[in-house]
Amino acid sequence: MTVLLRPYGPADAEMTLAVFLAAITCTASADYTPEQIAAWAAPEQRSVIDWDAARRRSDTIVAIVGGSVVGFTDVDDSGYIDMLFVHPDHGGRGVASALLAEVADRARARGAAELSSSVSVTARPFFAARGFEVITEQRPVRHGVELVNYRMHKPLGE
Repeated sequence: MTVLLRPYGPADAEMTLAVFLAAITCTASADYTPEQIAAWAAPEQRSVIDWDAARRRSDTIVAIVGGSVVGFTDVDDSGYIDMLFVHPDHGGRGVASALLAEVADRARARGAAELSSSVSVTARPFFAARGFEVITEQRPVRHGVELVNYRMHKPLGE
């Protein structure tokens, strides 16, 4: 399977939002309660217009397989990854690894000393297997519902 990475464009808004929602409602549902999933995903409170604006502000990268958007991520100048999501149909096939490698290269080029992220219970093993360590457990509240995630980081070498 060939994974093509490219910058996000406005035409990717609907597909990246669909990937986000599918990853939360399907993949993460093994680790979170239905109430937590509903609060996190909150599809009724997400507009494609607002999603597109946020993705364009976040230097988003999309992963394409067979002509379709199957994943996306972002990274800021400090090396913080706000989102890294892969559609459940493409999990375990190297899409997330390709996206993570790309943001590591981008962060390194910007002079970041590390990558960091607030990682779900579901994503924690993926990040740990790639050298990330837990800094702290967090309990963010989304729409009045407490979730659990982990602040993780990984130093970026030369």
